[in-house]
Amino acid sequence: MTRTIMCRKYKEELPALERPPYPGAKGQDIYDHVSAKAWGDWLKHQTLLINEKRLNMMNAEDRRYLAGEMDKFFSGEEYAQAEGYVPPAQ
Repeated sequence: MTRTIMCRKYKEELPALERPPYPGAKGQDIYDHVSAKAWGDWLKHQTLLINEKRLNMMNAEDRRYLAGEMDKFFSGEEYAQAEGYVPPAQ
């Protein structure tokens, strides 16, 4: 049976992640409060930010920036957008 959680991002009961995506307390918090759908949406948005802003994941400052944007994304705050990005027509 699939585990469900009350998703912090979408404010509804949704299927949970299978395991924490990070080690430690941060990963456990995401595992307990972020749905698999929200995590997938974050991964897509993260990729847009990395490419648009040319972030270098070897740079600690860029990793901190991305972690901050992830926190904003999941908490419902205003988060950085990729400028000029237009999603494909569905």
